[in-house]
Amino acid sequence: MTELRPAGDGLPLPRRYAAIGALSFGTALVIIDGGVANVALPTIARDLNVGSSSVVAIVTVYQLMLVMLMLPFAGLGDRIGLKRMYQLGQLVFTVATLLCFFAKSLPFLLVVRAVQAVGAAGALAVASALIRQTYPAAQLGRGLGINSVVVASSAAAAPTLGGLVLSIAPWPWVFASAIPFAIASLLLGRALPDPAPRDRPFDVTGAVMCAAMFGLIIGGAESAVHGDSPVVSLAIVAAGMVIGRFYVRRERSSAQPILPVDLLSRPVIALSTLGGFTAFTASMTLLLSTPFRLTHSYGMTAAAVGAVIAPWPLTNMIVAPLMGWLSDRVPAGLLGGVGMAISTTALLLLAFMPADPSWFDIAWRMSLCGAGFGTFLPPNARLIIGSAPRERAAAAGGLVSTVRLVGQTTGATLVAALLALGVGAGPTPALVAAGLAVVAGICSLARLRPSIRNPERGESDEVLPANAVR
Repeated sequence: MTELRPAGDGLPLPRRYAAIGALSFGTALVIIDGGVANVALPTIARDLNVGSSSVVAIVTVYQLMLVMLMLPFAGLGDRIGLKRMYQLGQLVFTVATLLCFFAKSLPFLLVVRAVQAVGAAGALAVASALIRQTYPAAQLGRGLGINSVVVASSAAAAPTLGGLVLSIAPWPWVFASAIPFAIASLLLGRALPDPAPRDRPFDVTGAVMCAAMFGLIIGGAESAVHGDSPVVSLAIVAAGMVIGRFYVRRERSSAQPILPVDLLSRPVIALSTLGGFTAFTASMTLLLSTPFRLTHSYGMTAAAVGAVIAPWPLTNMIVAPLMGWLSDRVPAGLLGGVGMAISTTALLLLAFMPADPSWFDIAWRMSLCGAGFGTFLPPNARLIIGSAPRERAAAAGGLVSTVRLVGQTTGATLVAALLALGVGAGPTPALVAAGLAVVAGICSLARLRPSIRNPERGESDEVLPANAVR
């Protein structure tokens, strides 16, 4: 049955279903293979005869490369084509994954992980823009909700899948476990939307400055926690901030900036970006610190820790698509405020748990927290992408992904710092996360102000009517 829709507003059915499948498999590929390595770290350290602190670089190198390349690749995707960029990124990622079979040393594996991150950045940088091109404008929130479910379920499945593979095969097979997703995504990729690339030169200098800014600031912060020379770490961060100052000034005069300062000048997008950053930082702070607390304070085994954390992503899988659908009808500012109120309550309940909690005592608190973040994040992403002009969809999508990655990386660094201070395995991380959630909620509710909701400037948090075409 053919769907009647305005011209240029999303893909027709049934092609849209195939494109959704390609995007879902591609997202699962990157998320699973990015997270599945965590489970294999002790095994890799033993097999390659390296220390535990050194092998953690397998994760940090991947995250850092993603943050550095996300926005430059969003700009490059505009230049060479969104579909081509997405599939090229998947291809690079898959080839790098196969190279893991030949890793006999940690340095070689780190190079391979860096190449994996290059491919992942290429795919993730344009994924949100392709989602906007795939769905009709009135269903954009629903599409982002589905994508949030894929992300949440893939992140939840990665540790289980990694443990299962390690029980029957050597660790290189852990990285190869997501290759079937790559094959499925590439086969379905013919259905992806293929908007014409924009004929303008790619700003190589701006891309290098963008990568250097994020790399130096985040890398310096990481080294401050794990390194032995605070002075050197501070110098690295300062160098990144100096580059960032000149870079932002340079981008303000650009017609099509890689760092979307033109979008961030819109109050509704700026507030959504700040709220998203604090929300992702809060969620990562809790998720990374909770295993230490449950193990050190309550004596739980690794299996028990996984069981009590599981309700978070499982609840998120249910709530996120519902909120994505609801964000097409209810202002994102209101949904976000409600979501962060739920999460703040849950985080405070987690901070002040009973002295000897049962599985249920922890699980329902984690589930409530997952419901709160699931209520906030899909509408927040929808508002950022939906408020941007269609020709800046790739930049808005890159901004959403960069905010997520920078927030998660900041949360990881914050947890490492709290652990170094001796307070990371107690209630302190949950209290810090609750404070960050309050900030995210304030940012969300502020978008309801009439001065922010200005339709004439394209900065409205109003919902789209069913027949609207943006």
